[in-house]
Amino acid sequence: MLQRRRVAIATIIGMAGLIAILVSIVLSVILGYADIKLQVIWDAIFHFDPANREHLVIQTIRLPRVFAAGIVGTSFAVTGAMMQGMTRNPLADSSLLGINAGAGLVLALSFAYLTNVSYNFILLLSIFGAAVGAALIYGIGFAGKNNSSSLRLVLAGAAVTALFNGLNEGLSLYFGIGQNIAFWYASGVSRVTWSQIVYVTPWFVAGLVCALVLSRSVTILSIGEDNARSLGLKIGQLKLVIAVVVLVLAGISVALVGGVGFVGLIVPHLVRKLVGQDYRLVIPCSAVLGALLVILADLFARTMNPPFEIPLSAVTAALGVPFFLYLVRKGGRMER
Repeated sequence: MLQRRRVAIATIIGMAGLIAILVSIVLSVILGYADIKLQVIWDAIFHFDPANREHLVIQTIRLPRVFAAGIVGTSFAVTGAMMQGMTRNPLADSSLLGINAGAGLVLALSFAYLTNVSYNFILLLSIFGAAVGAALIYGIGFAGKNNSSSLRLVLAGAAVTALFNGLNEGLSLYFGIGQNIAFWYASGVSRVTWSQIVYVTPWFVAGLVCALVLSRSVTILSIGEDNARSLGLKIGQLKLVIAVVVLVLAGISVALVGGVGFVGLIVPHLVRKLVGQDYRLVIPCSAVLGALLVILADLFARTMNPPFEIPLSAVTAALGVPFFLYLVRKGGRMER
């Protein structure tokens, strides 16, 4: 009975969330420094006129950024859910555990030393950087002990993130690439183009499909590794596959718009409170609500004080930091 109720709640979240996403997409295209009428949006999509300034704004600025926000929100929320389920660490999030910072550092290195490389290669570099950041932090977190506390990992993440950000600053000053990497600090949704989205989409779809396929295994891992072994799961191989999916989704998101933090912390916790610990429900619901959260955050960021924009990362941090402190105060317990 309880499982049926949770499935019903998850279905409602999914349907209502998708409707809310469609509405938020329309609002994001309509609202801005200069509001655009709904009829103009229709014409820009189905009867595009390159000589029409409003059509150009819709097709080259507003639609790409809202799709990018949706991709990033989905990716970070799913990443957070999978990390929390796999590690049983309620504070696991790509922004807190160095994955975003590692990807950002490698992107800065690519701007400094590489020229005329394809965007697909940049995505690969971002994924590699995310892996380096995660490996370093988990190496520190588990050094000298058989097990690591949630707080210890977060502290290691804060230290490594500060180090990577400092190296980013040094690279930007030494090589004069500050303008090139400034979009990462500010989370550059406004600079996303359709060509970038085309490059990212296959990675995103593959990562999301793998996450959904792995959702049952993540549920078993979240209960405990002993239970997983008793059910015949190969823990090492499973964790490696999950880690690859996490790194792909986080890496492409950082390469696309920068280090948007706390989405993977907030959304999975709220979803688990509503639908329980079954990741076959948590992951798809997190995907929907993560996309909705970032789309609305971006809409708020650019309509709060036009023509100026608040960095998207600042908006998500304003939501995420109090939530993080709340989790720390309650001892970092997972929602059941």
